[in-house]
Amino acid sequence: MIQAKNIYKSFGKDKILKGVNIMVKEGSIVCILGESGAGKSTLLHILGTLEKPTINKKIKPIIKINKKEILSLTDKELSILRNQKIGFIFQTPQLFPEFTVLENICLPGFINKKNVKKKAINLLKELNLYKYENSKIEELSGGQKQRVSVARALINDPKIIFADEPSGNLDIKNAEKLHNFFSFLNFKLKQTFLIVTHNLQLANMADEKLKIENGTLYKIDK
Repeated sequence: MIQAKNIYKSFGKDKILKGVNIMVKEGSIVCILGESGAGKSTLLHILGTLEKPTINKKIKPIIKINKKEILSLTDKELSILRNQKIGFIFQTPQLFPEFTVLENICLPGFINKKNVKKKAINLLKELNLYKYENSKIEELSGGQKQRVSVARALINDPKIIFADEPSGNLDIKNAEKLHNFFSFLNFKLKQTFLIVTHNLQLANMADEKLKIENGTLYKIDK
């Protein structure tokens, strides 16, 4: 499902990723751990097509999603790929304050002219947000905003979900519910999850645990 080789990333003189290789199997849950600043979010954004790797003149980077090489795609092709195949859950919810909760969730579906209201309402119920359907974003708590962003990421039934600290703003009870919801989606819909997290409970639910340290990625035995 996701294959990447020779991924480097530098910001000025700071070398964040030093030749990372990763393989994520279809229908699996993979968690990436590491210290703050280790490059977890950077790697996630590169694999999710939101950032470009630093090009090493001697070694060509390769990133494939569902066997399609993405580094050669145009901006338009990347936008279509993101909307149809990928769901993003950011560490800080990227929501539109001028729209209601329901409208925020439906937005990615509107791009494809889909009738997504019924699906959005079902997600609101699953995430215990139904009574906030017509609320504005500013009326929600941080944890509620994060759950809205989760619902929006799932509205188009993406094959792959990239999640950056998805339960970081949630209390213990809602974090556990979200983790169980991810497991349910993975089991029922065979969705693939690549998750950056500090939450060991979530990491221990994964099929595979990885860790970034000193710019390299390695597997952690369960």
